[in-house]
Amino acid sequence: MTTDAPGDTFGVGVHVTESELRLVVHVPTEIDSGWTDPDAFQRQIESYTWDCLDREATLRAVAETATTGETVTLGTVTMRPDGNVTAASLSAPGDDD
Repeated sequence: MTTDAPGDTFGVGVHVTESELRLVVHVPTEIDSGWTDPDAFQRQIESYTWDCLDREATLRAVAETATTGETVTLGTVTMRPDGNVTAASLSAPGDDD
């Protein structure tokens, strides 16, 4: 992989269950071979997401607007295996007013 590659784009959302709100990372079907540890990149995406969005306010908005079984999309993060984010489009529910 070259260091100037754009990276892989991951979808980010919050899944609502009866007992919790769970951040989910949607992995593209074709992914760079540099991603060797799925848990590591998911933690990186999660960390980046909460650096961009207010975690408490976002989760509160999801809880107020979503029903059990629903996944609320927060946007996307494009990241290279070296951890560099090359693009992102994240917003909490209601931020597009």
